[in-house]
Amino acid sequence: MTVTADEATEAAPGPQADWVHIAREVADDLATDAVEREQAGKTPLDEVTRLRGSGLLSLLVPAEYGGGGADWRTACTVVRTVAAADGAIGHLLGSHYFLSFSARFFAGPGQVARIQGESAAGQWCWGGGIAAHEPPLMLIPTADGHLLDGYQRFATGVGIADRLLVRAFRSGTGEPLAVLVDPARPGVVTGSGGDTFGQRLAAGGSVEFDSVPVAADDVLGSLSPDEGVLSPFACLAAPTARLVSAQFCLGVAEGLLDEVREYGRVVKSPWQPFSAQPWPDGPPQDPHALVAYGELAVAARAASALADQAVEALLRGLGRGEALDDEQCAEITVLAGAAEAAASRAVQDITTRALDAIGAPAASSRLGFDRFWRNARTHTLREPLTHRLREVGDYYLNGTHPPFTLPV
Repeated sequence: MTVTADEATEAAPGPQADWVHIAREVADDLATDAVEREQAGKTPLDEVTRLRGSGLLSLLVPAEYGGGGADWRTACTVVRTVAAADGAIGHLLGSHYFLSFSARFFAGPGQVARIQGESAAGQWCWGGGIAAHEPPLMLIPTADGHLLDGYQRFATGVGIADRLLVRAFRSGTGEPLAVLVDPARPGVVTGSGGDTFGQRLAAGGSVEFDSVPVAADDVLGSLSPDEGVLSPFACLAAPTARLVSAQFCLGVAEGLLDEVREYGRVVKSPWQPFSAQPWPDGPPQDPHALVAYGELAVAARAASALADQAVEALLRGLGRGEALDDEQCAEITVLAGAAEAAASRAVQDITTRALDAIGAPAASSRLGFDRFWRNARTHTLREPLTHRLREVGDYYLNGTHPPFTLPV
């Protein structure tokens, strides 16, 4: 995929743009050389330039701040569409949407307006991570702001991000805070993602902060899981992130199913015995293959239906704003957790068993079917299925509200 200078600087679509259509065009572009790009594993500068030129990076920013004015229903569809063509870029885009939207959960109104306006104007791509799994970064107050110190082992998009959103602890109080950082500042040192077998184009890696200046207005707000610190509306950050994860998984599963289906229509089934008789023309009729495709299609559609239900619940919760109560937030969080668990299970099953339907040819590096499994497994290793299932079970059995936890 090659991006011209004209494409990189073209004006973003207006708020009435058909974002799903734009996402399909981007996905079609990514699909043309997805295998070659994934195997090369280069920093996705061209891919991010393509996203920037399409206007998709500012899709969730309200129109009054210069953005696309779309909602999370549209954003989820866009993430799934892009992930079906290129899982790593879909993951990068989904993380960007969550991180860039997080200001609305944790920052004050003035900060939100400023950040969204600047993000849309600059078509920022956001990276970083605000989960509690990382070693603590320290935020040290100074006379005119703060200094940020510490090391984060893994953050999404560090190789290409215009802004990083990270979790840091305020020196003295230990309160965890969401902090916005310009990676171009002196003292920010990013590293590669190492030798992971998947997500090679997600531009993930380590990031170190050595006395990095942070303005007071770039400290967005608390990430404390302690009861009563965050409003139920702010706690919607957790199910929002879960649903981004689910959309990535569904996109990867559907992308592989589509490619395997096209391959299976023209290539002999591995289960069909060889015979002196020529293979009959017409659609494949091998019963084993048909059952396998049927089971995988059911798994994908079932997980998709649950994810759609959870997205609608999230939209209702976001619409309630500060009127949202704890029980409503818990219901949305549990439903999003169930959707993520179903999508995680579906993508792991589909990216394994769909290759069985192809047989030995699925191992060909030329076909690149393995990239779907590797991208999915790299993601699901960071978010074990058992954590979501335990939270869902505890809620349905005991009425226990899930803790406020953000995914890696």
